[in-house]
Amino acid sequence: MSVVAQIFVVIAGVFHVVVFAMESVLFRKPSTYRRFLVKDTEVETARPWAFNQGFYNLFLAIGALGGLVWGGDKGHAIALFACACMAGAGIVLLASDRRMVRAAATQAVPPILALVLAAIL
Repeated sequence: MSVVAQIFVVIAGVFHVVVFAMESVLFRKPSTYRRFLVKDTEVETARPWAFNQGFYNLFLAIGALGGLVWGGDKGHAIALFACACMAGAGIVLLASDRRMVRAAATQAVPPILALVLAAIL
């Protein structure tokens, strides 16, 4: 895998670690839950969902970053599979709520670039 593709894998992985922290650790902060369009009255209902979702993001980040650390064809395959999942989740987010276009793009563009660059370089 090219160095440029690996950079986008790292960007995607780090982004998903940050989202893990927001969803699983910092979700009760108003500035955090409002980013997810959650209202003040819905925080306690949404918190278990956000906690679980945060760990999904952490596991994807571990796949992407861990695959790079592992290296070789197998490690890179794991990293790219994690990127494909990240890209798919971003597309689903956009399809489910158009108001989340910025979040969906932030989530999906780096792993898509990693996939494309890994395929062509």
